[in-house]
Amino acid sequence: MAEVSPTVRQRELGMRLRELRNSQGLTVDEVAEKLLCSPTKISRAETGTRRATPRDVRDLCTLYSVGPEESAQLMDLAREARQQGWWKQYDDLVISQLIGLEQEATAITCFCMYFVPALLQTEDYATAIIKGILPKIDPRILRQRVEARMRRQELLEQPNPPRYRALLDEAALHRQVGGPRVMHAQLGKMLKLVEEAKVTVQVIPFRVGSYPAMDSNFDYLEFARSALPDIVYTEGLESQIYHEKPVDVTHYAESLDYLRDAALSPRDSVSLITEFQEKWLDAGNL
Repeated sequence: MAEVSPTVRQRELGMRLRELRNSQGLTVDEVAEKLLCSPTKISRAETGTRRATPRDVRDLCTLYSVGPEESAQLMDLAREARQQGWWKQYDDLVISQLIGLEQEATAITCFCMYFVPALLQTEDYATAIIKGILPKIDPRILRQRVEARMRRQELLEQPNPPRYRALLDEAALHRQVGGPRVMHAQLGKMLKLVEEAKVTVQVIPFRVGSYPAMDSNFDYLEFARSALPDIVYTEGLESQIYHEKPVDVTHYAESLDYLRDAALSPRDSVSLITEFQEKWLDAGNL
């Protein structure tokens, strides 16, 4: 089983603290006033954007009249949330929260319009993608990000990995990233992961024309092993957004249904990827 993810524990703790406050009919401001702290501190603890200390949790449990057993469980969550995941060693990793969520997800579905998803990339492809997006990136930071991306992929090698599905626009197979040799190896890696039943890949062919969500890239994460609700992650050039509101998550779930309907079957997708791998082989005279 994957190591305990402090990111997931932090969010789970926040969710349970919010439920307890609501059960007492208290507002964030009222709790802050009783504990002589700022409303922001309470709000950030509940949203999982701030790590609550065991002492914070103890005080909140006392205020909410929580029993000893549940209080102990919540304080254990607080301690686990304050541990450091392996990804914290990288000082410029802007998606550390996503990596923490990946560690405990039971299913991950990724939709990519323009490139192969991070968890399926080869080292050379990842290097070319990151450098292409950020031409002025410091070489040290580039190495860190590529190394972290390769470590993220260990998730798929675990005894009980998450169920992983990638939905790709055909454009990702056409776009030459790093040259023909890199593309040939990249498509080969995808095919190998499919053959080993570690991932499912479906390609949305050009012939379907326009389709829902084609202006987006996102990851849909499910957490059957914890109380955490499904989360959708979207990334932009300067921002990372985590969608947790039920109405937003439902919208993305519906989009996934449309995307799967538009995509080729897994078998036909493998045939298309194999065809492109051979084209890249010919293009590079490998």
